[in-house]
Amino acid sequence: MSENHLLSPNSAPHSDVEDIKRQSDYLRGSLTETLEDRISGSIPEDDNRLMKFHGSYMQDDRDLRNERNKQKLEPAYQFMVRVRAAGGVVTPEQWLMMDNIAQQFANGTIRLTTRQSFQLHGVIKWNMKQVIQEVNEALLSTLAACGDVNRNVMCNPNPYESEVHQEVYEWAKILSNHLDPRTRAYHEIWLDEEKVVDSRDGVEQEPIYGPVYLPRKFKIGIAVPPSNDVDVFSQDLGFIAIHEEGRLLGFNIAVGGGMGMTHGDPKTYPQVARVIGFVTPEQLLDVAEKTVMIQRDYGDRAVRKHARFKYTIDDRGIEWFVHELEQRLGWELEPVRSYHFEHNGDRYGWVKGSDDNWHFTLFIQNGRVKDEGNYLLQSGLREIAKVHTGDFRLTPNQNLLIGNVTSEKKPEIEQLIQAYGLTDGASYSALRRNSMACVSLPTCGLAMAEAERYLPTLLDDIELILDEAGLRDEEIVIRMTGCPNGCARPALAELSFIGKAVGKYNMYLGGGFSGNRLNKLYRENIGEAEILNELRPILNRYAKEREEGEHFGDFAIRAGYVKEVRSGLDFHE
Repeated sequence: MSENHLLSPNSAPHSDVEDIKRQSDYLRGSLTETLEDRISGSIPEDDNRLMKFHGSYMQDDRDLRNERNKQKLEPAYQFMVRVRAAGGVVTPEQWLMMDNIAQQFANGTIRLTTRQSFQLHGVIKWNMKQVIQEVNEALLSTLAACGDVNRNVMCNPNPYESEVHQEVYEWAKILSNHLDPRTRAYHEIWLDEEKVVDSRDGVEQEPIYGPVYLPRKFKIGIAVPPSNDVDVFSQDLGFIAIHEEGRLLGFNIAVGGGMGMTHGDPKTYPQVARVIGFVTPEQLLDVAEKTVMIQRDYGDRAVRKHARFKYTIDDRGIEWFVHELEQRLGWELEPVRSYHFEHNGDRYGWVKGSDDNWHFTLFIQNGRVKDEGNYLLQSGLREIAKVHTGDFRLTPNQNLLIGNVTSEKKPEIEQLIQAYGLTDGASYSALRRNSMACVSLPTCGLAMAEAERYLPTLLDDIELILDEAGLRDEEIVIRMTGCPNGCARPALAELSFIGKAVGKYNMYLGGGFSGNRLNKLYRENIGEAEILNELRPILNRYAKEREEGEHFGDFAIRAGYVKEVRSGLDFHE
């Protein structure tokens, strides 16, 4: 790697994406004209780069690609639309809107993401504008759900647990709004807002992001100990709530996390965020804004796979970052305060909140909301939304919480849960309840192997091994992705599989149960038979030799299967 990425943005070379952003007139490009073209279902690549900022990726159905090519037809182009809501909280009316759009304009299903957002798949180009308009009419948005900006701000989705959780959720909303792009391009293109002036030259459109936005995406999450369900150490910028006796004192700051890497390139790696100090709640926005601006000014704009914030910090050192941050803030961070994480999973079933309302967490395998066979999940949630007076909360683990159910409404909601057979996952293994997978094939263009469609089948076979070993009720965090970009945060799992080719995966062991430690490569490029053959003796040995309270990831390290990895700089060693 050259030293170009250490230069200032004005003197360093830059990628073609930087030119596209700079010439886009603050994300407008030629999107208006492109969307009016009815000849092709695709859009030019320059506009596709800009579409991400507006909350959408162009994809095609890869299951149909070969057949359409034989018929000399263009690929089955379609768009993924991502709808964000800070902390994943939506009203029943907003849920019904998403369900209606899924049925009318998408592939009929709703996907709950690992960042507490919605995804719709299969939207065709000429329906995009109506879809985005309906989303905004319901007071949600797709703006900044993708692109080189701050993405959806995550936080613990269970504010009912305490007043602290509610306060943290409010800060997540404020922070999300504060870091929204300011350009009016989104409103002009999708919501028919009149363009005020023709020339933007000399007009400061983006006081935080500037005319070329960030070098890459930026992710923020807020965790409330003892739960690390947002995987705060996977975030570019993480905040760890510090609270005592029901009072929010402030936040520890964690910087430089990130999951993505590239197979075969040791210069890329996942990384865990490092905790650098403490701030009061009132200082949170200032810290977040200045951190984003540091990445704006120093992030690598020449090589996109080296453009994430983790590399900016690792190249220069954590001491450099703290100094730069404090210089911009004009004040010093306080020392880190003590905290403790116990887990990063969800807690299922009915729970009574501090406000005396009830909350029910559903297990939704890999976040896919659909009716399948006799399991009418989507229909059941639709009927619940029609009578529900509380809210719905998307969890960071792709599950769904039916929140703020009053004691008067609880029997009615419970009856619908029973009538449609909606499950809290109690009948599944603890492994399955702690599983996540990315979308992968057939829609993701980056996928090398299956994930969402395959993990449930693999779990069927692993559960047989667990039953033999007496481990069915043992919580083990397992994750699968179809490529190394890390959307399901696989590098933090105790057991994970990252796709290399169709039917082939890299197998990783040794992540921390509470999301505080990276895992390490154990076997490379193996298929299902090899996966099961490798896992059987490891799980049997774990059942027999584990120490009291020892988690699987800790055992994998103690037993010598892999070395402990505390930093991404050691991930490939």
